[in-house]
Amino acid sequence: MSRPSIAIYFAQTRLTRIADGMVVAIAVSLPWSTSATGILVVLWLLALIPILDWNDVRRELATPAGGFPVALFLFGVLGMLWADVTLIERWKGLDSFFKLLVIPLLLMQFRGSDRGLWVLSGYGLSCLAVLLVSSIIGLSPSTAFILSHDFAVPAKNASTQSGEFISCVFVLLFIAFEMFNRKRWALAIVSAVLALGFLENIFYVATARTTLVVLPVLLVILGIKRLSARGLTILLIGATLMCAFAWTTSPYLQHRVLTAWGDVHRYRIGDEKNPLGERLVFYKKSLEFVGKAPIFGHGTGSIHSLFEMSLATQTGAAASATTNPHNQTFAVAIQLGIVGALVLWAMWIAHFLLFRGDGLAEWIGLVVVVQNIVGSLLNSHLFDFVQGWVYVLGVGVAGGMALKNRATEQSPTVQHDAVDHALGAKAD
Repeated sequence: MSRPSIAIYFAQTRLTRIADGMVVAIAVSLPWSTSATGILVVLWLLALIPILDWNDVRRELATPAGGFPVALFLFGVLGMLWADVTLIERWKGLDSFFKLLVIPLLLMQFRGSDRGLWVLSGYGLSCLAVLLVSSIIGLSPSTAFILSHDFAVPAKNASTQSGEFISCVFVLLFIAFEMFNRKRWALAIVSAVLALGFLENIFYVATARTTLVVLPVLLVILGIKRLSARGLTILLIGATLMCAFAWTTSPYLQHRVLTAWGDVHRYRIGDEKNPLGERLVFYKKSLEFVGKAPIFGHGTGSIHSLFEMSLATQTGAAASATTNPHNQTFAVAIQLGIVGALVLWAMWIAHFLLFRGDGLAEWIGLVVVVQNIVGSLLNSHLFDFVQGWVYVLGVGVAGGMALKNRATEQSPTVQHDAVDHALGAKAD
């Protein structure tokens, strides 16, 4: 090998390690800082682009998992052409689609990297750090002024925090089941205790109503994938008893749930302007907007303008404008029509099928996809910063790991050893 070739090889190797390290840093920063995450994404791209194999990029774009996100982005670009709003509004509308371009790049990167578990572990440990700070605030409210702008929520908001925590709960439960089956009692207990810690925070400290909808869906999927019919029944009974206990002992949880029913009731009888009432208005108006431009929509960036124009002579909850209809399908269909919504759902289905295996990477990816789909029935999570990037990282990194495992026909035993390694355990 010539000296120039050796230099190029070492430069590529160094950039590859830097690119992997940047993704780890992105995952660690995501639960804490929007600004840091954005800066790290730029640094990651600067390290990755020079070493891209464009044949590999084309291969990823030719797959449903890598191609549909890019197709949705390109449709968003085309949607700028027929939007009847200013260029600035069109560009702001397109901004929500940009992160989708990262998915095929991450799939490609982590097909060939052995550091995917570092990324996923980094995110989990960062969420654990959030949990520890949140617990300190909860146990010592006097620290709230220093450590939190919202009680017991050291970063972001209660909705985002509980969404991060619920994904950690189900990854830890998966690991607990795996360790239990392998008679690794200490690791099984540690994983289960950590899962309970995250759940305790959701039930008693900071929750989102969307999280309470996602929880039973993921619980059933976990039981179906890992347990027998009898085991699933026991799991559901145990979960029901735990939720009943949390309900009777957490005034906070009761308030969050009962407030939702009260908001809907007050909206129906008096058109009161409240969060749930506004959402019902957004859904109703979204259907009307889609009905007026059903095929290709009103164009990228048109959501706020449409809601603004609908306010004439309206009062109460109906007199609310938004850039977020709180439903991902509506957020796409208003701008790109039914065709755009079909591309969105094709992407979700492709990513769901990507994680049909039984390993740790496949389970993490499945949790991320299911949580995004279910959560997006009540929010526009794919267009939100944290939830959107969690989806992009989860699908890209775990998807690349799953594809690598599939290509090398990695056995379940190797997957279990990867779990052991992530928790610092020694092999049997």
